[in-house]
Amino acid sequence: MKNKKGVIVKRQQTILQRLQKEKEVSVDQLANELGVSPLTIRRDLIDFENQGFVKRHYGGAKLIEGTLFEDPTLEVPPATGQDGTTDYRRVVAKKAAELIEEGDIIFVNSSKTALLMLDYISGKRVSVITNNGNAITSSHDPLVSIILTGGELHGTKCSLVGDFALATIRKIRANKCFIGVSGITAEGEISTAVLQETMVNSLMIERAKDMVVILADHKRIGKLHNFIIADTHQITHIVTDELADEAVTSRLEKDNVTILKGHITD
Repeated sequence: MKNKKGVIVKRQQTILQRLQKEKEVSVDQLANELGVSPLTIRRDLIDFENQGFVKRHYGGAKLIEGTLFEDPTLEVPPATGQDGTTDYRRVVAKKAAELIEEGDIIFVNSSKTALLMLDYISGKRVSVITNNGNAITSSHDPLVSIILTGGELHGTKCSLVGDFALATIRKIRANKCFIGVSGITAEGEISTAVLQETMVNSLMIERAKDMVVILADHKRIGKLHNFIIADTHQITHIVTDELADEAVTSRLEKDNVTILKGHITD
C-alpha cells in the first residue's frame, strides 16, 4: 500500500501486533522504533481506545484482554442445510469463479469463501497462490496448480502468516487476487477480524496487477471489523449475493467498483 492511508494502516497494525504480544506499549519506545513523533503514536492509541482495544495511561497503553478476536464466522456449512437455508458463501464463491480465465495466476487469501472457489474452477489452467493451509486437502480440477506461500500456521483457519509468507508474496506478480473479508462499509473501508492476516491480505492486493476482487456475502456488507486492509480505491470488483444491502452497494459503485451479485438459482 503506497498511499498515506496505507502507511497509517501498516503502522497501526504494527502497534496492535506489539500489543497482542506484550500486552502493554510505551509511546516513546514506539515513536523511536517507527520513526514518527510521540504525538502520532498517541493519536493511534486514542483511536484504539475509542475502538475499545486499549486503556491508555501516562506514557503508554495497555491491551484490554479479549478485544483482538478471531473471525467468528469460520465454519462453512454445506450449500443447503437441513433447515433449507442457503450458504451464501458458496453463492459468492461460484460467482467469483466466473472471473477466472485460462492461464490466470491468482492470489487467494485464507478466507473459506475464497477457498470455495476451487469447487467452481474447471477446464482451465490456473495457478493459485494461497496462504490457506486447507488448500492442501481441498478438491480441485487437475489443471489447477496450488502453491502455498509458506509461513507460520495460525489459528483454526490454518492460515499461513508472518514474514515468510510475506516474502513469498513479494516475489510474485499475480494478475488477479480474490480476498474474502469480514466486512466492507458504505464508505469503502474493507476489514478483517484477524490481526495476523492483515498484512498478507494487504500485500496480495498490492501485488495484483489487473483485478482485485473482494468476496463478501450480504452478512458482511455494511459491516466494519477490527483491522482495515484496503479501501475501494484499491479494488476493481466486489462479489456478493442478492440479499446485499442495495443502499450500500449503490454507494460503493460510485467509487468505480463493479458489483457482482450471485443468485441462488445461478
